Amino acid sequence: MVWIEDAANVSAGALDRQFARTPYAVSFLSSVQTFILVTLHVNYGKQAADRVPELKAIADWLAAWAEREFSWDQNLIALGDFNIDRQDDPLYQAFTSTGLTPAAPLVGLRRTIFDTPQAPHYYDQIAWFTGPREGALTLGRIDSGTFAWEEHLSPIGPGDPTFRVSDHFPIWLELGVARRA
Repeated sequence: MVWIEDAANVSAGALDRQFARTPYAVSFLSSVQTFILVTLHVNYGKQAADRVPELKAIADWLAAWAEREFSWDQNLIALGDFNIDRQDDPLYQAFTSTGLTPAAPLVGLRRTIFDTPQAPHYYDQIAWFTGPREGALTLGRIDSGTFAWEEHLSPIGPGDPTFRVSDHFPIWLELGVARRA
């Protein structure tokens, strides 16, 4: 990943090694604790194996960021559509290879309108590094879940509602911030 501070000084080829879709990050400060949300969307591709290098590169990039000295490394949380087909497959292993830990309570919850108990998907994830290590999450998890929107909406017109809303369900995570003295 290339961080551009001065576009005039970017060398030829410097942008050749970008992710397929640009990650976005935002930091927040609450009760003197910083946390950073990094949202990503991995390309689905034609073959699942095509996603492994990008997932591994994302995991390496996030781990390097979390370990950098003098960076915003507290409570780094990755979230988004990682297009992981199932738990413990090569995609999942690439994503968790550097210590990213998906939110355990979200395992087994429906994430798309196509999920069934026999065929769940793990496309969408919320994950972080666990301690003890630099950048490990220090916020406490309070609750988490998913919202199966199709169970709560009236019909929204003719055609496939996934083109009007989404085929994914929102997943969410509530974290507790302890006040420091």
